[in-house]
Amino acid sequence: MNSDLSSQQVKDIGEQGLLERLQRFCPPEIIGDDAAVLETAPGQSLVVTTDVLVDGVHFSNLTTSPEDAGWRAAAANLSDLAAMGASPLGITVGLGLPGELRVSWVERLYQGMTECLQKYNTPIVGGDIVRSPITTLAITAFGQVNPNQIIRRSAAVVGDAIVVTGVHGASRAGLELLLHPELGQNLKDAERKALILAHQRPQPRLDILPILWKILTPNSCTDAINRVSNSRSLIAGMDSSDGLADAIIQICRASGVSAVLECRQIPVPKTFNHWLPAEQALEYSLYGGEDFELVLCLPQEPALALVQHLGEGAAIVGKITAGSTVLLHDEQKKFPDQVLSLSQGFQHFKSQKL
Repeated sequence: MNSDLSSQQVKDIGEQGLLERLQRFCPPEIIGDDAAVLETAPGQSLVVTTDVLVDGVHFSNLTTSPEDAGWRAAAANLSDLAAMGASPLGITVGLGLPGELRVSWVERLYQGMTECLQKYNTPIVGGDIVRSPITTLAITAFGQVNPNQIIRRSAAVVGDAIVVTGVHGASRAGLELLLHPELGQNLKDAERKALILAHQRPQPRLDILPILWKILTPNSCTDAINRVSNSRSLIAGMDSSDGLADAIIQICRASGVSAVLECRQIPVPKTFNHWLPAEQALEYSLYGGEDFELVLCLPQEPALALVQHLGEGAAIVGKITAGSTVLLHDEQKKFPDQVLSLSQGFQHFKSQKL
């Protein structure tokens, strides 16, 4: 690579490298999570997140109707709010549109967004429209949260259990079925539709939050009380929109800890058992992305209570340890131990350098 830094291209440093460069322009106490937290009125904090979707990168006519594109865009932003422990207040929508695009396509896009947002009483409160050679959708979502209930990536501590709130790999499987209809010939129609729906209509896990705070009441979790008294967040976490492995690695990096995952504990759709080889099922669950489940690190007692309350699909998949790596372990020894890294999953501008 050219040693002259001024000649570097975005693809040379990749998405994470670019984010690292840009973070120096932002207040360090605000950035680094799924959304920014701004102090406003006493007892409440404003949570702000932005997500950009581009035609041909995040959606296409091959796999996504305008309604589904709108739903997915809204769900992605609501999921970021859920990952911070926040309740949604509203969204703004920025559109970049080619002049030749049909008006009906835009209306159907908004219909899909509205269908998702109505479930959570969240209005569209404004936005902007500009001309663009490529259809681009940029949403900014606003939420509010009690300062003592903010979920941050940097709050994981050694000994925490790692909880996932649902199965992983379904969205990736649904995408593959849309791109390659010849796959999954042994799947039942209902199984195929369920996987495709997981990709086209993901559900942001805002429903988890009231359950979580009920479990973490002062009478039910001494460890949680101690964290609050020590001015720590109750729990650590983020969503798994970029993949389960990505979420755990990001949490560990922000918290300065390690993790050990037990691959047999990672919940996957039952369909995988008679459709995908074990290696491919594991890859989909770790790196498939866009499952929009929450990945939470919290003490063992409330972790068990949360999993029991959520039921099938939720699971404790590992624990936080001391160190600086994320290790995937298989107690049955069918898979060798491996260190997980961000480079194995999807990254915008993935670096081409060795």
